[in-house]
Amino acid sequence: MKPAECATMADLRAEIDRIDAALVKLLSERAGYIDRASELKPDLGLPARIDERVEEVLAKVRTRAASEGLDPGLVDALWRRLIDWSIAREEAVIGES
Repeated sequence: MKPAECATMADLRAEIDRIDAALVKLLSERAGYIDRASELKPDLGLPARIDERVEEVLAKVRTRAASEGLDPGLVDALWRRLIDWSIAREEAVIGES
């Protein structure tokens, strides 16, 4: 249901809950790829943190946010936290950069 189609707060809350569940599922899926990166990086001689890649990811999500009408600053802050968490998850397996 689109936001304008929600007639009640219960409708709105149900849709927000649905979106939250989808976001959690996507974050879990993303974490699986982070785990795989921590398996591949040591054999490639790569550290957990690759600053160029971090900036590439941030640029992509800022651009995407702007194209979706979402505040790029908010998305940047959220992704920086997500990236820091992801790097810490990799470092737990492969060691610090």
